[in-house]
Amino acid sequence: MTDSALNRRSFLHMLGGAALSGCASDPGGVADERPNIVIIMADDMGFSDIGSYGGEISTPNLDALASQGLRFRQFYNAGRCCPTRASLLTGLYAHQAGVGHMISDRGSPAYQGYLNESCMTIAEALKDAGYTTLMSGKWHVGENRPYWPTDRGFDEYFGLISGGSNYFKLDSARQMAMGADPYMPPDDGSFYMTDAFSDNAVKFLQKHGGKQNPFFLYLAYTAPHWPLHAKPEDIEKYVGKYGAGWDELRRQRFARQEEVGIRAEDWTLSPRDPDVPAWDETEDKALWERRMEVYAAMIDSMDQGIGNVVNTIRSLGKLDNTLILFLSDNGGCHESADIEQGTPRNTWGDPNAMPGDSASFDGYDRPWANASNTPLRMFKSWVHEGGISSPLVCHWPDGIKVPAGSITDSPGHVIDLMATCLDLSGAEYPQVRDGVPITPLEGKSLRPIFETGAREGHEAIFWEHQGNRAMRMGQWKLVSKRGGSWELYDLDADRAELRDLSTAMPGRVAEMDAAWLDWGKKVGWVPFNELGR
Repeated sequence: MTDSALNRRSFLHMLGGAALSGCASDPGGVADERPNIVIIMADDMGFSDIGSYGGEISTPNLDALASQGLRFRQFYNAGRCCPTRASLLTGLYAHQAGVGHMISDRGSPAYQGYLNESCMTIAEALKDAGYTTLMSGKWHVGENRPYWPTDRGFDEYFGLISGGSNYFKLDSARQMAMGADPYMPPDDGSFYMTDAFSDNAVKFLQKHGGKQNPFFLYLAYTAPHWPLHAKPEDIEKYVGKYGAGWDELRRQRFARQEEVGIRAEDWTLSPRDPDVPAWDETEDKALWERRMEVYAAMIDSMDQGIGNVVNTIRSLGKLDNTLILFLSDNGGCHESADIEQGTPRNTWGDPNAMPGDSASFDGYDRPWANASNTPLRMFKSWVHEGGISSPLVCHWPDGIKVPAGSITDSPGHVIDLMATCLDLSGAEYPQVRDGVPITPLEGKSLRPIFETGAREGHEAIFWEHQGNRAMRMGQWKLVSKRGGSWELYDLDADRAELRDLSTAMPGRVAEMDAAWLDWGKKVGWVPFNELGR
């Protein structure tokens, strides 16, 4: 971005949202030079799945964004789909936005299951500041009207209101929407959820991207969340690639993480998860290989769609001044495909169908999720590093000043995305909106990292999900599984959380425990066993 553009943005920022909106809509005024903003989120994708984070899956479009932009080594989500989406959209901890658990009302304001009126979404803030606000994909922070995307600031919406669904048809318990109206996919074999999200994002950009005012696009994929559904031509690319099994895949990815630069020198590969058998001792290897082949194909398809979105922005002449952020909503998903447990393989699909087509309803299970999260421990829903660590790829030629391909060790959290959008757009974050007091913002802008590679971070970052608890304060992380004791780790020396220091450092544990309880009181935390069902 030129000096004059930076000066203009600073001037617009001082004027506030009303002036920004007026400038953006004035066809005779100076062109609005604030950046367009695109946030793309994968669903249930592990830390190491894409190429620029050590994966063998073909993700050339994301890898190109990474090589020309900036990657984070220590970026965090909220550990599961609904809380992460609530925090991303509002810049608050999920409890403060009303989505401390999932979409069910658990009998407490912090766990009501939809975005409350005391939060403001990125779309609402940027729309007030003159942006066109677009969304394609999974919502999952409010099942009923008036809690849909078009009720919370989005001008255009296409996607899945609910959580994961069959990729080739809509499950009966799920709902999709086009704008404010229900939508039913065609039943002619032409529908594939990932492609539909990508294609509608492209349509929205073609419709609105040429306007004078900037746009905000939130593209929230369901891929690679189970069920394992992919197009045959994408699956074919991966047939035979996973015959060495998950143990070897973890070793290969760990080595590749050094090659692509994402691995810090002192990182250690965590041992295989204790509930995962050795590959050599595993039966039915053909089924297990197929699961990973389909999972890889789902990420490949998503990357193809992202390439179409990026090319559309390029064709509009706006790629240089568009901030693109890519992340995942949680770590790899351990949720079992075991027929005896009945979830998800035997509950909603043909238990005899091989993964891939619409008759199946399978997941890739704990063993492959363990590989997805290389080199970290644990999975989606837990708040150990494997559950909450996300890749974050940032691309913005006009605004990222560090050298192309840079990697930052500055920690960030999904609550920071709202603050970043506000900072770059000049949008206001009000104390009161429509007569309702708005909860003060928790996030901090990432812009200093874009410009210098570092920033003054949060004093502390906190997590709680269904009884799993954690906080990070500088290099120190306090974490516990539901019902368990606190564990303490020095993440500078032990990112894989292998050396528990809680017994050796009881004073630090006590200090951080008190801080966590203060945070819990502030955000409305209720112990999981006391929540309504």
